[in-house]
Amino acid sequence: MALGYKARRRLALVILLVGMPLYVVAAVTVVGWLERPSILVELFVYVALGFLWALPFRFVFRGIGQADPDAAPSEGPDPSD
Repeated sequence: MALGYKARRRLALVILLVGMPLYVVAAVTVVGWLERPSILVELFVYVALGFLWALPFRFVFRGIGQADPDAAPSEGPDPSD
């Protein structure tokens, strides 16, 4: 079942508003378990967790920044303005 453009936009918003704070808490917790690693290890952990977080939602975010493909094409700006 494919999600429509508007449904994907709404789902992306929910994922960012709920999922991003959960990701931040999880990432800080994981780095806290490592008892202050070097900056490179810490950077690698944050990058790896960010990449893993985004993988399942790749289909939701694809094309969200584009114009709605289902919307009627607009004529452009009104010349009488």
